[in-house]
Amino acid sequence: MLAFIVSRLLQSAAVMLAVSFLCFVLFNFVGDPVNNMVGQEATAAERAEMRHELGLEDSVVVQFARFLGNAATGNFGKSYRLARPVSNLIVERMPATLELVAIAALLALAMGIPLGVLTALRRTSADSTAIMTFSLAGVAMPTFVIGILLIYVFSVECKSWAPAVGLPGAWCFPSFGRGETIKLGWWNTGLLTASGLKAIVLPAFTLSLFQMTLVLRLVRSQMLEVLRADYIKFARARGLTDRAVHFRHALKNTLLPVITVIGIQVGGLIAFSIITETVFQWPGMGQLFIQSVQFADIPVMAAYLVMVSLIFVIINFFVDLLYAAIDPRLRLDRARLGTAGG
Repeated sequence: MLAFIVSRLLQSAAVMLAVSFLCFVLFNFVGDPVNNMVGQEATAAERAEMRHELGLEDSVVVQFARFLGNAATGNFGKSYRLARPVSNLIVERMPATLELVAIAALLALAMGIPLGVLTALRRTSADSTAIMTFSLAGVAMPTFVIGILLIYVFSVECKSWAPAVGLPGAWCFPSFGRGETIKLGWWNTGLLTASGLKAIVLPAFTLSLFQMTLVLRLVRSQMLEVLRADYIKFARARGLTDRAVHFRHALKNTLLPVITVIGIQVGGLIAFSIITETVFQWPGMGQLFIQSVQFADIPVMAAYLVMVSLIFVIINFFVDLLYAAIDPRLRLDRARLGTAGG
């Protein structure tokens, strides 16, 4: 097991090094930040002095080495646009993004797994057909379209139709912002206030819809495959109830391959939250990244993509460990390889 962990750590370090270098090199071609930091009346000498202060005169290798050394200590440099430490900007925006991603992931799992099991067990029923038809919309429709539709129905038109069906106008959801937040140390949360909980509903559902559809269809296909397995037939022959067969045997084995996909999709939620945060004006890291792209703020862009990549790597690392812990076949395979090597 130790050798497995060490090999995964080495692979993760190699991936992070490659991603960091690619991100840093690519963003050196986004544009010249000096043009955005100084006015049009700035002289050539002033521009040259600014480039020298930012270290842009150095080679890409030197700049990247400086970036890695500073990043190892949590120092990603200063934002070209805001003239503030990038680490401070990310710490300020991180709680909003992580809370949005956490709620979206919980929604995706809470809806995707039960609906996947339901459509597998009742695959010919009308409700199963309706759910699968609805799931096509989650796959086919772009995230920004879903967000705009939800804003139109539950924020704009809601003020008209909510009273007509006996609901107060306060039931409508806000179309932008995070609502009221509370400081808990360095963490800034909106999950402890009524307006904060209300504000997160639409963006979280928008972000979770594609992931929920993916989990639903994956659980359904795996469940149908497991239900045809011989050990399920043997369990039925032993006289076990349908509840025991479906949930004690079939569902447990269905979720094994789903774990890997879910882990990857949680990282994908952070990456794809950029679109959702832009539509709902959610003050998270994704919105910060979009603003940085418009301004060619290279330190913020590089730091953001490196952080997202790090989250992907960490999640995949723990998913590999969890998968190996759950599936005894992987442990047996590693034991056999160790015995053969010895």
